[in-house]
Amino acid sequence: MGRLVSVNVGMPKNVQWRDKTVYTGIWKSPVGGPVMVRRLNIDGDGQGDLGGHGGEQRAVMVYQAESYDFWMHYLNRGDLVPGHFGENFTVTGLSDQDVCIGDRYRIGDAEFEVTQPRVTCFRVGMRLDEPEMPNLLVAQHRPGFYLRVITEGQVQAGDDIVLTRRGRHELSVAEVDALLYLPNRNPETLRKVVDVPALSPGWQQSFNDMLASGEETAPAIGVEPGWNGFRPLRVTALRRESPSVLSIRLEADDGAALPPPLPGQYLTVRLPGAGDPAPLRSYSLSGDPAAGDYRISVKREECGVASRWLHAHIEPGSVIEAAAPRGDFYLADDDRPVVLMSAGIGITPVLAMLHALAAARSTRGIWWLHTSRNRETQPFAEEVTTLVESLPHARQQVCYTQVQGRLDQQAIAALGLPADAAAYLCGPTQFMADMRDVLTAAGLDGTRIHSELFGALPAINPGIVDGAPRVPPHAPDGPPGTGPSITFARSGLSVNWSSDYGSILDFAEACDVPTRYSCRSGVCHLCETGVVAGTTKYVQAPLDPPGPGTVLICSAAPDSDLVLDL
Repeated sequence: MGRLVSVNVGMPKNVQWRDKTVYTGIWKSPVGGPVMVRRLNIDGDGQGDLGGHGGEQRAVMVYQAESYDFWMHYLNRGDLVPGHFGENFTVTGLSDQDVCIGDRYRIGDAEFEVTQPRVTCFRVGMRLDEPEMPNLLVAQHRPGFYLRVITEGQVQAGDDIVLTRRGRHELSVAEVDALLYLPNRNPETLRKVVDVPALSPGWQQSFNDMLASGEETAPAIGVEPGWNGFRPLRVTALRRESPSVLSIRLEADDGAALPPPLPGQYLTVRLPGAGDPAPLRSYSLSGDPAAGDYRISVKREECGVASRWLHAHIEPGSVIEAAAPRGDFYLADDDRPVVLMSAGIGITPVLAMLHALAAARSTRGIWWLHTSRNRETQPFAEEVTTLVESLPHARQQVCYTQVQGRLDQQAIAALGLPADAAAYLCGPTQFMADMRDVLTAAGLDGTRIHSELFGALPAINPGIVDGAPRVPPHAPDGPPGTGPSITFARSGLSVNWSSDYGSILDFAEACDVPTRYSCRSGVCHLCETGVVAGTTKYVQAPLDPPGPGTVLICSAAPDSDLVLDL
């Protein structure tokens, strides 16, 4: 039997951290006497980032007095008191090795159910002034856990904690935490954990994604880049697809075979002669992935340095430098119906998918939906029609906005798309957001709606208060760095590294490059970034190293000149 040692609450507040303001509720303090626990919270308590904390599945955070004893010895600290780890309940007798997901406990007048381990988040490191703390919590198998409130009621320090039911499959908190964050996952355990109804939906989705991708045994086949760094590719042919779109065929300058890309991937090219430094741009591969050469199709943009140079100067025999095809937006190899939806130059990656389906003589149900301003601006019209007509269960619909207006919910609903279809979207950002909503309303599963974005990805900086207007990426303030050059390819910035920064993530933030993170200590993989060229070194070893061709920028520094897909 366990015991409730302390009840801790605290309302969110703005906290200065480095040069940022963080809105957080991790500062908790003990309260005396009975406290009411409600479905979504404890009276007097709150969370700053409701995306990662709080809500029905994470109403109450629990941490153990025994873990406090461990950390005081491990960290050589004597100042740790209940609430220091952001928990609502400090308990004794409920270790992460013994408590299982789905266990139910009676405390005072209330009943609770264990839903998930603690979410790894930089704020626990901020609270303890130990930046590596999210990493250490997982590595030492002491994450703590969340409770869902089954029956509301009053609790107070000193209450007994009585187990009333064991969770299905009896998978411990520590075991489930390691299953998500550590390597060498057991496939059988993965199959069990998705069969635990009490597990919170977010963790359920993560484990289902692992099972779907085969990640429990090996990285997804074909995702690893075909070569390291840049290699010269020679232009073999040009074709004008529309007044503003030029297709460029490429082969290896040395005559060697080019590795086939996955249908939907893109090529990052460097254009010596187009500027100083040579600009880098990413263009989707638009041709048949099995053709043996590559085809990119470039729309001329009036403000685009690279596209204007290509339209004006590229010719057969020209040589450009290219990194290997990469990207996670590619056609899945399965039998479900598929919707290929694009607007404008967003046609290029889904056209490669259509080529792959035609080459395989696919019998899948296929819907080709393209939006263009008018017939004159529509590239690849004849090519698409030929491919669609070669497929037994494919149909095509083109929307000309100058005549019909944009696709809407009514138009999509009239197509009768099957609910089990997978959809692939590419086009302007607002188009993809709108079409995702329309497809979801039509009954498609949101987890099977995939989209491609070539600009900087939206930042994910949980809890950061950002009232300042967005500024373009720039060199950091202060004296210029003297280290290796880092190119943030999506952001169009090249700048020299400075050892004043602890990690590439810190450096990117100083450059106002959009970043994505949660733990900042090599656990959550949210900051995982593609390495287009160059090498890195880890200043803090990640618990589960990422796949080839990627790096966790929260824990790494450059080891040479570096080009990142960021």
